Amino acid sequence: MSTPSPRRTAGVLIASTRAAAGTYQDECGPLIADWLYALGYDIVLAEVVPDGAEVGASLQRILALEPSVLLTSGGTGLSPDDVTPESTEPLLDRHVPGVMEAIRAKGLASTPMAAISRGFAGTAGRTFVVNLPGSPGAVADGLAVLEPIIGHICGQLEGKREH
Repeated sequence: MSTPSPRRTAGVLIASTRAAAGTYQDECGPLIADWLYALGYDIVLAEVVPDGAEVGASLQRILALEPSVLLTSGGTGLSPDDVTPESTEPLLDRHVPGVMEAIRAKGLASTPMAAISRGFAGTAGRTFVVNLPGSPGAVADGLAVLEPIIGHICGQLEGKREH
C-alpha cells in the first residue's frame, strides 16, 4: 500500500483596513479558506492586515513558511493605500500573466470594475502567488478560474512533469 502524498499548504492574506480594524466583517478570507480546504490544502497562515505598508510584511511572513499557494484579496484597486500589487511584484521570481488575464476576463462578464484590478500572479520560489480583488464576487470569479489549473501549477513548481 502506498503512502498518501502530503497535503499541500497555503497562505491567505486579506488586505483591508476596515476588516483589520474590526469595523467590517471580512467575507473573502473564509471564502478562500473554504475553497482551499475543499481542494485539499492546509492553511499555514491567514492574516488580515490594513491596506498599505503592512501588506508587504505579511507577504514576507507567509512566504517564509514556503506554502504551495499564497492567495491575497484586496488592495488591488486605485485608492492611494491599495498597494498589494506593488508589495507583491518585487517578491515574484516569475510572472504568470495569463492567470490574471483569465481572472479579469471572468470578472468582466459580471462587472466592468474588473478591468481596474491591478493584481499579479506569479511564482516566489515554489509558491504560486495570486492577488485577487477585495470583493466576495471577484474572489469567487478568481477561484473559479484557478480551480482547474491550480493543482497542475503546484505540480510543476514541485518539479512534477505532468504533460
